[in-house]
Amino acid sequence: MILVIIAWIIAILAIVAAIYAVETKDLLSSAIAMGIASLVVSIMFLVLQAPDVAITEASIGAGLTMAVFVYAIGKTKRWEE
Repeated sequence: MILVIIAWIIAILAIVAAIYAVETKDLLSSAIAMGIASLVVSIMFLVLQAPDVAITEASIGAGLTMAVFVYAIGKTKRWEE
């Protein structure tokens, strides 16, 4: 029962981070929120006992993709018009 509650809390955190990433006008904040959402999803994969998928999601989704986004935002404007 406690595992189900933890899974629901993690799912709600991922949804909140994803909605914030879509709704914010600051592109850097959006990229960071997407990284946080990806990290929360990787924690969900750990709860679901899929550590290989969790490691891949954390390294590619939260790490590499966010780094590429931050680099690209640094080369362009930070704010959406």
